Amino acid sequence: MSDARLTLISHHLCPYVQRAAIALSEKGVPFERRYVDLAAKPDWFLPISPLSKVPLLIVRQDDGTEAVLFESAVICEYLEETQSGTALHPADPLTRARHRGWIEFGSSILSDLWGFETAKDAETYESKRKALIDKFGRVEAELGDGPFFAGKAFSLVDAVFAPIFCYFDVFGTIAPTDVFDGLPRVTTWRNALAARQSVREAVTDDYGDRLKVFLKNHDAWLLKLAA
Repeated sequence: MSDARLTLISHHLCPYVQRAAIALSEKGVPFERRYVDLAAKPDWFLPISPLSKVPLLIVRQDDGTEAVLFESAVICEYLEETQSGTALHPADPLTRARHRGWIEFGSSILSDLWGFETAKDAETYESKRKALIDKFGRVEAELGDGPFFAGKAFSLVDAVFAPIFCYFDVFGTIAPTDVFDGLPRVTTWRNALAARQSVREAVTDDYGDRLKVFLKNHDAWLLKLAA
């Protein structure tokens, strides 16, 4: 059994789990990872997860009791406030607030991404693809010279967008989506995040295979493009 005081309750495909795992790794915090099957939630899970979702962060306290945090944004903010290591939020309050806004923007992209990957017909697929292109175009206009969102320093915004790009790494092995065509800064950012150790270790080695099974189970239009 690990001596880690933090346990991240996870699901293999959840991007919100991945952003928390990335933040933990970037802070250099030891933690355990426990996976649950959300299609067959274990009995111990439901009482501690008010929204019946992951991630959860179980915090073992000095007196041996455990506190549970839910929602990835809350978990990441807690880690930033309580753990030493590299700061993942800017020190300037205005810049920090703007970063939080872009974190929410990243979450809105995930909503479109869900519709994109589960689209069962060409019309829905194309509608969601165009929505993604529009949103990444807004990100392109915000980015500087990189390699990360705010320049040389890795931040929580990077931790939020890295799992989004991981989806497209798998999608690209199936069929071209052309979502990032004409977006050189986003592409540079995407490549920099893909090379980051914390990002690579946020998913299991079989992540791609699991995502493809998910697409097959949802009769995804993307798979038909590969035919």
